[in-house]
Amino acid sequence: MMSKSTVTKLFIGSGIAIIAGAILAVAAVWVAIANGVFVMNGSDIVGLRGGALAWSLLGAGIVGSLAVASGFIGGLVSWIGALLNTWQLESKAWFVGVLLLGIFNLGFFAMVAYILAGPDGTLDAADRRARIRAGASTA
Repeated sequence: MMSKSTVTKLFIGSGIAIIAGAILAVAAVWVAIANGVFVMNGSDIVGLRGGALAWSLLGAGIVGSLAVASGFIGGLVSWIGALLNTWQLESKAWFVGVLLLGIFNLGFFAMVAYILAGPDGTLDAADRRARIRAGASTA
């Protein structure tokens, strides 16, 4: 069970990881090109010049790539959390909207809409459980 606030934090954190990882990976490639780590033949990379800088930039590129990959995995987990959260609502409109947008590769827009305007299904489920308990104790 994931609350809307947990889904929101995970989605925003994943977005930050993707952006930071992409910046790190692009910066590593840019520094490698600027310092002649790549052996170029026109616009093609045909080799590498070894050395401490090359290994350092390779490590930075790998860390950046791992950050991007983990950000995408976190985004997928937040989308699944949003689906589980909206499934608990009586109206399935939000569930269907988040599901279909995610399936058709528009999950980012679905998550932004859910974060900005979507209901929290955990609050609705807790409300129903409280009404059921109250009804059971008075009977």
